[in-house]
Amino acid sequence: NEYKSYLSFTHMDRSGFFKNTSRSDENRKNRQHQVTELRKDRRGEQISKRRQVIEDTTDDGMAESGGLTNSVELIDTHQIKQIFLESDANPDKVFSAVQSCRKILSKKSHRQIDEVINMGLLPHLVHFLTLDGSPELQFESCWAITNIASGNPLQTKAVVEGGAVPHLMRLLSSTNAHVAEQAIWALGNVAGDSAMYRDFVIESGIIPLLVDMTASTTASITLHRHVAWTLSNLCRNKDPPTSIESLTKMIPSIRLLLSSEDHSVLTDACWAVSFITDGGSERIQLAIQSGFVTTLVTFLEHPEISVVSPALRAIGNIVTGNDEQTQHVINHGLLSQFSKLLYHQKPSIQKEATWTISNITAGTPFQIQAVIDANL
Repeated sequence: NEYKSYLSFTHMDRSGFFKNTSRSDENRKNRQHQVTELRKDRRGEQISKRRQVIEDTTDDGMAESGGLTNSVELIDTHQIKQIFLESDANPDKVFSAVQSCRKILSKKSHRQIDEVINMGLLPHLVHFLTLDGSPELQFESCWAITNIASGNPLQTKAVVEGGAVPHLMRLLSSTNAHVAEQAIWALGNVAGDSAMYRDFVIESGIIPLLVDMTASTTASITLHRHVAWTLSNLCRNKDPPTSIESLTKMIPSIRLLLSSEDHSVLTDACWAVSFITDGGSERIQLAIQSGFVTTLVTFLEHPEISVVSPALRAIGNIVTGNDEQTQHVINHGLLSQFSKLLYHQKPSIQKEATWTISNITAGTPFQIQAVIDANL
């Protein structure tokens, strides 16, 4: 039961869960380890993989975004394989087969992913990524690979070991915006699988490309959504955590995305900051020096709970740092927001807010008095 872990916490000796100035280093280390138990109810967390799902099989692929893809009759994986193996197959026939494959993979089930992999269709899809003269075929292949990578670790492993990542990286520079956006999504799924694949994607050179794409004056909201989510996955996972060097390179893009007016972009950008700050004082200091605190505090009043949750999580992480870092957040007007948060309609918000206040009151006498003065 997801709630049992939290309820058991309420009956434990909680003294080891909070900062204490007399044993600050030891207790902070304990807090970073034990916070996992406090957060067993993770349904409000940002998911690490996303599948592009369709509700019916008559959608028009790129046509939805102004492309020229036409709807086709769905065929099964055996027929798809036969077409892929034909050396002289008509290009339209190949395209229809790839689109059928993509539609099969767009259902809400991992079974179809295994079927496509076991049928040996993935190497063909990877090959189609190289066909620059056929952007619609690249798009459909990239979409299919995105959904394969959205599966379980073995299914994502098949994408990586099938050599898809270098081709997806190259497609980030595609002149076709739909292809480039889909490649970002696919790479985000790979990076979200594990720390090992996250680092593999980073080492492939994704960060500079995402930074440039984010800063482009022609960047669409859709592109910013894909970039924000992929950046959050590049900051995710703690075993080991993303290097400080890599995080520093991502900061300009995250800062820009935090100025967006789109709540989906803001949500994932805030999750990125929450992942950055979930790893000790050095990472917390990086977020502070990057100027994120003012923005995070402002987002505590955002009308979308999807934005409030990760913003509060990031702030909660920051106040697990040293007393100076905690004071920095207080100085930016944090406590004035907490009366609403402690009585929020969503229990997870109440829990995060309570956790944050408890860590502030484990700080200096001045910080304890600030909480009292705020009538919390």
